[in-house]
Amino acid sequence: VQLQASGGGLVQTGGSLRLSCAASGFTFDDYTIGWFRQAPGKGREGVGCIKNSNGKTKYADSVKGRFTASRGNAKNTVYLQMNSLKFEDTAVYYCHIDDLTFGDIWGQGTLVTVSS
Repeated sequence: VQLQASGGGLVQTGGSLRLSCAASGFTFDDYTIGWFRQAPGKGREGVGCIKNSNGKTKYADSVKGRFTASRGNAKNTVYLQMNSLKFEDTAVYYCHIDDLTFGDIWGQGTLVTVSS
């Protein structure tokens, strides 16, 4: 049971990136998938989440209106579309689920660097 986040990279201020979170060994089904980030020298913070069963989303105020979480056509992938990126969005981004059996499951993270 693993998660893998991908899609990070270097982008200029105002640019866009789409992150993917793929489940391995299971499907997302009724999970709520959280997106988190950790900037250099800072703690991990929640960015947003999506409930896979119905697609409902929530976002941190800092990204609301710029980031959009979505489900993939397959039941084992979700996405985080990030638009109008700012320098302060630079961080390692992680996806996460809380599994009743396995507890907290984190993807390995993908680095997003926004150049000013």
